[in-house]
Parts: sequence; structure tokens; C-alpha cells
Amino acid sequence: MGQDTESVVELVEVIAKSLVDAPGEVSVEAVDGTQSCVVELSVHPSDLGKVIGKKGRTAKSIRTLLGAVSMKYNHRYTLEILEDA
Repeated sequence: MGQDTESVVELVEVIAKSLVDAPGEVSVEAVDGTQSCVVELSVHPSDLGKVIGKKGRTAKSIRTLLGAVSMKYNHRYTLEILEDA
């Protein structure tokens, strides 16, 4: 995992921790590929709605930020919010 990817993981982690009630339960991992990287975000089940937001607006905003970062680093980053089943 490169320094760019570590920076992106840290960015998503800081954003998520500021949104949730249980910041200790936030987990962010990057699954790196050749042309893209999937950033997996996991939060406490009770905080899932806070990360997704009304009509998915918060999640869309985080994805927009990742799109801007993707342009800067010339590497595609996508967000996946994991739900514990």
C-alpha cells in the first residue's frame, strides 16, 4: 500500500469518526488493485445511518471527495460501506 493510499484511508477514517457516536468502532481498510483501490468502511451498526445520510447524501459526498483525490493521485478510489449481517 502506497503513501497515497494511506492518506486516502486516513482521510476517510477522520471523516467517518467525526460523524459517528462510536468512533472507536470505525474501521477503514484499502483493497488495492492495479488500476483502482476499494476503500472499505465499517462502523458500528447503530452508526450506519449517520455515515450513509438521508437519501445517501453523506455517502455520496464522501465518494465525491474520493473522486477528487482520484484525480490528484491519478489512481481510482471507490468507497464501499460494509454492513455487518
